[in-house]
Amino acid sequence: MPSYSFNVNNKPHTVDVDEDMPLLWVLRDILNLTGTKFGCGVASCGACTVLMNNQAVRSCQVQIQTCGNAKVTTIEGLSEDGSHPVQKAWEKMSVPQCGYCQSGQMMNVVGLLKAHPKPTNEQIENMMAGNLCRCGTYQRIKQAIHLVIEETAKG
Repeated sequence: MPSYSFNVNNKPHTVDVDEDMPLLWVLRDILNLTGTKFGCGVASCGACTVLMNNQAVRSCQVQIQTCGNAKVTTIEGLSEDGSHPVQKAWEKMSVPQCGYCQSGQMMNVVGLLKAHPKPTNEQIENMMAGNLCRCGTYQRIKQAIHLVIEETAKG
């Protein structure tokens, strides 16, 4: 079995897995980082979203062989104590209900804000269209995104 080395949450990892194993299963089953959720397995729901080199990706569709020396960030890597601005905004706006999709939602927002620190409403809508929430907390998610933008602008 081949070995693959990459960085997850600022820690180097080498795994011996099949080349076509999805990153999602490496994270969950091999590295025991279970904050990244399995939703649909076909990149349609966004529950498995992580950052790969600061870009939001669906980890269910990323084969480990394509990770190379990538820098992967999962929900566990945002902060150890929940102090990341997106996590704080989620808490302040009471976004989650069941919470299942929320790690993917937050990682998608972090990716958006890295690419566009002051996104337009259209960019926010386009980003949100890729993440499903069965509980329908979309309005609170939007409020939390705008709160992060406001807080970041304040410094």
